[in-house]
Amino acid sequence: MPRTHAALPRLYIDADLAPGVPLTLGKEQSLYLAAVLRKTVGDEVVLFNGRDGAWLARLTGDSKKSVALELVQQIAPQSPPSDLWYGFAPLKTERLDYVIQKAVEMGAGTIQPVLTRFTQVSRLKHERLVANAIEAAEQCEVLRVPIVEPEVTLDRLIDSWPADRRLILADEGEASSSPVEVLGRLRGQKIGVLIGPEGGFSDEERARLRALPYVVPISLGPRILRADTAAVAALAVIQAIIGDWR
Repeated sequence: MPRTHAALPRLYIDADLAPGVPLTLGKEQSLYLAAVLRKTVGDEVVLFNGRDGAWLARLTGDSKKSVALELVQQIAPQSPPSDLWYGFAPLKTERLDYVIQKAVEMGAGTIQPVLTRFTQVSRLKHERLVANAIEAAEQCEVLRVPIVEPEVTLDRLIDSWPADRRLILADEGEASSSPVEVLGRLRGQKIGVLIGPEGGFSDEERARLRALPYVVPISLGPRILRADTAAVAALAVIQAIIGDWR
């Protein structure tokens, strides 16, 4: 979407946003605005909550413990929710942060860590993942923060998978080819995409996935991609062919 008020700080908040509604930020966000960014009375910020669009707000109080604001006007309408489900095998810290941020930027509606046999990380800090998703939405003017689910094992994911949603499997064992034709046949359907770990899926996992009627294997080209690169490539091609880039 076109950038609006790009020079202003953007904050995600839980409160409702509507004309005449007074707002007071919590301690952490107040400290960020008043002490880190040195915002004072009269300065402006952009607020969003994932429900009411983006709003221009003006500081009416600059206490480092409780910044007060008034809403000036809505500057962007609320974007529709994304139905794109994105599952991935967690990576180590810095690259884990990266894949969460890129999933938000690429328009995922649900982000699901999936534990596989060769997953590098087995215990995650869910609050950190959510915080990363919020930060990415703030930085990139995404108006709806994706749902970030707690980690789940691949077996549990398969056992609970909804029958009406197709699962696109980025399969490095698939013969190198363009995914355009395969993805084009999925237009209009509910979609998920699953990216495996650095070591790939085990033979047993891959065989089980490929045997499922709702799984659609695709190739991401002739080169072996790192897991974080594969995530961006898969989301980009899906959004371009059957997603919201059209």
